[in-house]
Amino acid sequence: MYRGFVWHVGGGEMKKSVWTFNKKGFTLIEIMIVVLIISVLLMIGVPGWVGARDRTQAKTCVSNLRQIRYAKEAWAMGNNKGSSDVPGWSDLTIYLKQQPSCPGGGNYTVGSISEDPTCSIGGQHAIDSDLH
Repeated sequence: MYRGFVWHVGGGEMKKSVWTFNKKGFTLIEIMIVVLIISVLLMIGVPGWVGARDRTQAKTCVSNLRQIRYAKEAWAMGNNKGSSDVPGWSDLTIYLKQQPSCPGGGNYTVGSISEDPTCSIGGQHAIDSDLH
């Protein structure tokens, strides 16, 4: 709703006249077009957001696995351990600020020095063995 005032000057006096445009709301077509535009934007955006979230969780998990691997290697060198020895979480605490946790809800397995640590989720939540 729009209201405005117009001042008319004529004959030595000023008169105020009011002009008004009344629009009682939106038409059904206008509402349907807005809903259609919003739904198309959601169809485009939501799958990309979910995919980005999964990729970020996988990258964080791989980073945690690499930290565990480096802590295992430091533990083995510092304690003169062989490749078949298996450190526990308590052995790695001096090399890690805290025990890492998978952002996707998986559990980490440390394994022996010669093995890469693993995540129970698997798939993209794994260290690429070729990149030692």
